[in-house]
Amino acid sequence: MFETVLRFSKKYLIPKPVFRLIQPPYHYFFALLGALICGAPSKKIFVIGVTGTKGKTTALEMMNAILEMGGKKTALFSSTARKIGGERKKSPAETTMPGRFALQRFFQEAVRAGCAYALVEVTSEGVTQHRHRFIHWDAAVFLNIHPEHVEAHGSFKAYLGAKLDFFRYLKHSVKEKKYFLINKDDPHAPDFMEAADKTKKKEVVLFSRDDVSKILGEIKEEYNPDWLSADFNFENAASANAVAKILGIKDEEIREAFRNFKTLKGRMDFVQKEPFAVVIDYAHTPLSLLSVYENLQRGLFFKKGSRLICVLGSASGGRDKWKRPELGKIAAHHCDQIFITNEDPYDEDPRKIMEEIKSGIPDDEAPMPKTELVLDRRDAIERAIFAAGKGDVVAITGKGSEEWIHAKDGAKIPWDDRRVVEEILKIPASRDSS
Repeated sequence: MFETVLRFSKKYLIPKPVFRLIQPPYHYFFALLGALICGAPSKKIFVIGVTGTKGKTTALEMMNAILEMGGKKTALFSSTARKIGGERKKSPAETTMPGRFALQRFFQEAVRAGCAYALVEVTSEGVTQHRHRFIHWDAAVFLNIHPEHVEAHGSFKAYLGAKLDFFRYLKHSVKEKKYFLINKDDPHAPDFMEAADKTKKKEVVLFSRDDVSKILGEIKEEYNPDWLSADFNFENAASANAVAKILGIKDEEIREAFRNFKTLKGRMDFVQKEPFAVVIDYAHTPLSLLSVYENLQRGLFFKKGSRLICVLGSASGGRDKWKRPELGKIAAHHCDQIFITNEDPYDEDPRKIMEEIKSGIPDDEAPMPKTELVLDRRDAIERAIFAAGKGDVVAITGKGSEEWIHAKDGAKIPWDDRRVVEEILKIPASRDSS
């Protein structure tokens, strides 16, 4: 109710400058109140927070898989799931770090269930809204950072600052020792090392994809799991490996967890591979989109003569408009055919968003891929699939596992990319899409 009133007030009653002044103390108050009402349960459980622009959900699931393989009872809160012990549900909120006591209740339930570890996704927006506060963190993990949510934060510097504030906040934790795990391959690793330096009784661990290249190479050669078709998952696996090491998990348990790990829905998620491949991914930033396309074109199933047919979900309305032509530019240089379509327009005109993406496709270079603007997302996916021939790859990006298309005036249209693909291909629905 409170947040509904807040959204209504923001839109209709309170001028934006005044609202910006009201919002921080509002979120701070509820973060504090939640900890007081729930009895600060994070003091009684080992809490690991993972932050970064991309890969957080997958990294958390890998950490969870390794800990469970090591016989540990875990709880997990991510953008897609809320898991306590053996009970897993879809995330109850659309925000990754929800307010209104949600995280404190999560820790409380995890402690009552006898969980030893809690794994939490930490977002920049959650930090600016104080949702990381009054949580007694044991470990902070930094994966990567590149431009995202720039308009929401005002600048990339402010976005980076929010991520760093999470690291700095660990000095307020009552835990006897704090761990900082930092991806040394990222150019901003020194910033996070400096932020960690301000905390006493700490251990700083630098990790790299090189740490797991041998073991993952062996697993790929022997079993070739889908998730290893994306080299960016080496980074996620390296973070999980680093966490496992500080917690004393055995090497053979780490290896077994990686061997049995399954691709997450909507993350390099192959619906089929023959006679042509169809893959769904959440990629919604220029770097993540580039990585998806490059990984697909290097894949074992991408042969000479294969075409990459792309359904490019338009960037969400009301945010990060700068990246729209960048997405179009990247698609133009990697895709053989492009269908630009609707994603989450919110209160913007979806056709305008689509045109802004198309503006990044050069019209003075040849040859350029055939590009169509198709407003209806299902129609765009259907056209892409019907355009595919043997050996081609259809890449559908932008939504991943999200279950709604957000439209004007708060309207939410039920949606599932995977289910739509399965219906078009007339193949049985998977467990994850049912």
